[in-house]
Amino acid sequence: MELDAVQAREVIRQVKEFGDPLLVFTGGDPLKRADLYELLSESVRAGLRTTVTPSATPLLTAEAVRRIHGCGVSRMAVSLDGADEAAHDDFRQVAGSFRQTLGALRAAAEIGLETQINTTVTRRNVGTLDRIARLVEEEKARLWSVFFLVVTGRAQLEDDLTAAEYERVFEFLYRTSLTAPFDIKTTEAQHYRRYLAQQRKKSGAKSSAPQGIISRQAGINDGKGFLFISHTGEIFPSGFLAVSAGNVRTTTLQEAYRTTPLFQVLRDSDALHGKCGVCEYRNLCGGSRSRAFALTGDYLESDPRCDYYPLTYVAPSSPPQSQPASAV
Repeated sequence: MELDAVQAREVIRQVKEFGDPLLVFTGGDPLKRADLYELLSESVRAGLRTTVTPSATPLLTAEAVRRIHGCGVSRMAVSLDGADEAAHDDFRQVAGSFRQTLGALRAAAEIGLETQINTTVTRRNVGTLDRIARLVEEEKARLWSVFFLVVTGRAQLEDDLTAAEYERVFEFLYRTSLTAPFDIKTTEAQHYRRYLAQQRKKSGAKSSAPQGIISRQAGINDGKGFLFISHTGEIFPSGFLAVSAGNVRTTTLQEAYRTTPLFQVLRDSDALHGKCGVCEYRNLCGGSRSRAFALTGDYLESDPRCDYYPLTYVAPSSPPQSQPASAV
């Protein structure tokens, strides 16, 4: 059963007890909650940095955007997974989603609400990331959050890239970040931080590499500086790692995060297996625990989509790869 208004407000109170975290209202579609605006306002009043990620449905009207802004949230994020209407709507399997997304972004720009664009990289759009990046700039988004596939839910293994192709996307993101008027961050591609650190090392301490993103995200991972609360109150290390550490109805967030074996082991980089466990970047990166679980059944295993092999690790002769795609 979904958390009611009283339980949701208690969650907000417990989140605030962590100090000054970022609270993201997401879904599904948070606009389907009748009390969303009240909860957004409650979060802002509590002193939390608050953002919301509505879905591009008929509920996301210009009036809804104005109400979101009126609650005092820091940012609104929307998904954009194709460079044009046909590609995006096909990806989302919802006709009109592209136009709805652009309408929300433009409504937000008109009233000064900061926006973020989320893009999930797959074989279906990897060849058009440059065009999507131009849309991010044209629509004046403050941040481009690039998600890398975790094979859960409706995601299909054949849509994922190989580890080598991830590296080529990292190269594109890095090059784009040097001149783009927006910030770029990755989700479930913790090894992008390793890639950025390598670029800085290659070009020296005075490199123009985006150090700020590395600093803000350093060490954060599934269950490490991050947790996800489902609409029914289950406490997960992330929205992509559906292993529960309890429910907010019976377990406080502090108890789940600080004392449960699940969260404790996820914060121990020395507990990681395989090459992740001996990697010199394991405290900066740590690999995607969600992807490791989805592809191997072990959330402590090495991230199967990382192409980097530490000097102290003997690489297998033929790392498993999926079919090649045309990467940017």
